[in-house]
Amino acid sequence: MTCHSQIAKTVASLKPIRDSYANGTPIQWNRVNSLPDYVYFNHQIHVAKGVGCETCHGRMDQETTAVRAKYFYMTTCTECHKDPGKYLRPQANIYDMGYTPSENQATLGPKLVKEYNILSPNQLTNCSICHR
Repeated sequence: MTCHSQIAKTVASLKPIRDSYANGTPIQWNRVNSLPDYVYFNHQIHVAKGVGCETCHGRMDQETTAVRAKYFYMTTCTECHKDPGKYLRPQANIYDMGYTPSENQATLGPKLVKEYNILSPNQLTNCSICHR
C-alpha cells in the first residue's frame, strides 16, 4: 500500500487495491513500465534516498489509472545518477505530488546528498550498480 497509504486513500476506484491488501489476495496488474531482465532496479533504495514518486512516475494524483509518464532509457537513469542532488526531496515530501522545494534545489540537493549518504557520481555511474 506504499503510495496509496498516502495518496487517494478513500477513492472508490482503489477499493480493489485496499481489499487486496486487507485480504492478502493478489491483484491482476497491467504492466505500465518494463525494464530489461539484465537491469536491476529497487524502488526502496530510491525512496529511502529521497527520490519522490513524481520524479519518475509523473503526477499520478491527476490520473485515474497508471500511465507511463516517461520512458526509462539508460540515459534517464544516468542523468540522475550523475547529479542526484537535482532530484532529491526531504523524506517528508517523498509522496507529495506537485512538490516545490522550500529552498533553491541547487542548495537543498547537495545537503540531501550528504544527509542521505548518497554515493559519489563516480560510484553511482558504475555499470554494476544497475547491470547485474
